[in-house]
Amino acid sequence: MRIREEAFMTRSTVREAKAPLRRPTNISLDSAMIEEARELGINISRACEEGLARQISKERGRRWKEENREAIEASNAYVAEHGLPLEKYRLF
Repeated sequence: MRIREEAFMTRSTVREAKAPLRRPTNISLDSAMIEEARELGINISRACEEGLARQISKERGRRWKEENREAIEASNAYVAEHGLPLEKYRLF
């Protein structure tokens, strides 16, 4: 059986494969930071993109926790009352 390479693509790999879909955007940044980044040879667009990706991930995580808060609390309450379901099989 032949395994297709696409099956092993990560999100970042998929994002890189779609890189041509970039579009110009105007943003306002601190001018001192821009100058320092240029002096240090930092790719400003890439740095902004990476920071934005981190913020998006953080916000998605926050929203997921909020949307699933009741289920998480119920699971925690169950474990507090009954312990872990398979705890007797733990080797540590």
